[in-house]
Amino acid sequence: MTKKYTGKCLCGKVTYVVIGPPIVVAQCHCNKCRRLSGTGHTVGAMFTSDAVTISGKLNEFSYLSDKNSQVTKAFCATCGSPIYGKSTRTPGHLTLTLGTMDDACGLEVEVVIFEREKPHWDQLGQDAVSFATQPDWKPGG
Repeated sequence: MTKKYTGKCLCGKVTYVVIGPPIVVAQCHCNKCRRLSGTGHTVGAMFTSDAVTISGKLNEFSYLSDKNSQVTKAFCATCGSPIYGKSTRTPGHLTLTLGTMDDACGLEVEVVIFEREKPHWDQLGQDAVSFATQPDWKPGG
């Protein structure tokens, strides 16, 4: 049976369906990905473009990579959720953000890119406290 992945943006106006396994799942720490995510990295699964069907209005932002390829990031025109990235270095492929997938079970990071740019704070500290759900914490209390 062929694996099927579905996903959506935060507001639900952009949805997608993917049929088939990813080519690779990668975590990237480059400064562009950190700015895109607002965190220390992005995590995405690359698929062939013809395996992906996307519905909804997207906006795009493009830039030149260090390797001189054009990278395009697509995001929901309403809520701004990053949906996918593509590059002229890998035509015919899209990298979908794992955070937008409804169920990414079975997908594990296989490659870490720009590890040298990983910020020191992009990991859990020894003394980090974890909560199973939203805590009853309030500022000053």
